[in-house]
Amino acid sequence: MSGGGDYTAPSPYQEALDTLSALITKRQRADKSNNGDCFELMLDYMKILGLEEDISRMKIIHVAGTKGKGSTCTFVESILRNCGFRTGLFTSPHLVDVRERFRLDGVEICEEKFLAYFWWCYDRLKENTNEDVPMPSFFRFIALLAFKIFSAEQIDVAIMEVGLGGKFDATNVVQAPVVCGIASLGFDHMEILGNTLGEIAGEKAGIFKHEVPAFTVPQPDEAMAVLEQKASELNVPLQVALPLDSSLLNGSRLGLEGEHQFLNAGLAVALCYTWLQKTGHLEGTYNEHIRSLPDQFINGLATAHLLGRAQIVRDPYIDEESYENLVFYLDGAHSPESMEVCGKWFSLTIGEVVQQNNSFEGQLQDNSRDPHGLVQKDPNEASKNTKQILLFNCMPVRDPQLLLPRLVSACAHHGVHFQMALFVPNQSVYNKIGSHTAPKSDPQVDVTWQLTLQRVWESIVNGGKGGNDNAGDAIREESNRDTEHSSGTCKSSLVFPSLPLALNWLRDSVQQNRSVRFQVLVTGSLHLIGDVLRLIRK
Repeated sequence: MSGGGDYTAPSPYQEALDTLSALITKRQRADKSNNGDCFELMLDYMKILGLEEDISRMKIIHVAGTKGKGSTCTFVESILRNCGFRTGLFTSPHLVDVRERFRLDGVEICEEKFLAYFWWCYDRLKENTNEDVPMPSFFRFIALLAFKIFSAEQIDVAIMEVGLGGKFDATNVVQAPVVCGIASLGFDHMEILGNTLGEIAGEKAGIFKHEVPAFTVPQPDEAMAVLEQKASELNVPLQVALPLDSSLLNGSRLGLEGEHQFLNAGLAVALCYTWLQKTGHLEGTYNEHIRSLPDQFINGLATAHLLGRAQIVRDPYIDEESYENLVFYLDGAHSPESMEVCGKWFSLTIGEVVQQNNSFEGQLQDNSRDPHGLVQKDPNEASKNTKQILLFNCMPVRDPQLLLPRLVSACAHHGVHFQMALFVPNQSVYNKIGSHTAPKSDPQVDVTWQLTLQRVWESIVNGGKGGNDNAGDAIREESNRDTEHSSGTCKSSLVFPSLPLALNWLRDSVQQNRSVRFQVLVTGSLHLIGDVLRLIRK
């Protein structure tokens, strides 16, 4: 039979991913009609898997929030691991591989263990579910899988990041956490959580448990009032953890970049002190300890690492001569507030690079790297021009008119203007869990949404809100020969039907402009960040 030789059976891991993909419902997240998403069913699933006692014995730190909860959990895990404890960290979403969501002692779970626990859970649920108790939906299943992994691996502490909201999140089957945290609150997932900060805060405060201590960061008054009210109803001692004072780091830097991370680090330190005290490893209270940090805390904060958050990656596919000329600045910001933070981080980071280049003379013998591991010093670097490019996509449930202006004005405030914006669809199919292999491009992809993003962009930069009308002329000239690959060509932006085409355009531009360094900010969607990481990993 012709073509028969082309078929290769999926690997056991790919088979598990395909099975997992089938649990993703095609409904919108806000649609309540899917029974497998009903929170009460989580108790049935726990019984089927025999997890009730295991979960009740776990020493859990539970963290919700709109922004910063993933960073906070990452700091917490790193601190407690540096204190000598066996850690389990459950976070979402993953960027490249689903195993990123399950970390044991700071490392994503290996394929062998993942497969063993995955099929153990899946087979039992498949055998014991029915019409009244259907198979759990994707996120419910992976939360159950996380609890199974952490109990079987006998970790000392489980750090559980809420997926969405709090009250009805799958992780909220935890009845007696050791301590709870609420990171910064803002407007996101309003189609599910409510239209006011108060309503959103009420959903997040759903993780509070009777008399279990909780910490939050400074919040807007409307949100804080609701958190305090919910805490009072449950007799929860709620405290505000202040941003970490950088002087406590004794000259070290936080492992996660950006000023906003001091807020998340402050919350993480409070959660760790309280966990240590409540589990009998430390005497006294958080307030008594905060005047200085033990070395283990400092090491934990300095070595924390999170994919796709303020991450800098050079393109490994550029030839050696131009190796430094295409640098990606990856940040999964996707809310108005985080766009502002992202713009500030990008601007300050590239400003640091420019300063280093300007003060380069007389240091040719210095082979050290800059703090970001970004620029290897080179005699020709000082004369290089830089061009700032935006590579952007966001999900259609988000409003680009709230996101893009915040980004543009935050950058403009620091003197940074994008010469060109590139809009692309996400590669990863939203209802398919890909493996770490690069996804295939779909030539028939619909770019209607990306053309909408482009129109919003053009109206911002041509309306004089921080755009630079003339700066993109040089690179636009090169793009003219590529217009058959790009769907929308405007004065300061391009739409590409696929991410690989956009990356090829950037690489071609670099090859033709040897005296220019391209600094590409990739943001707007964690899915997009994951796609870029997949495609630029060697």
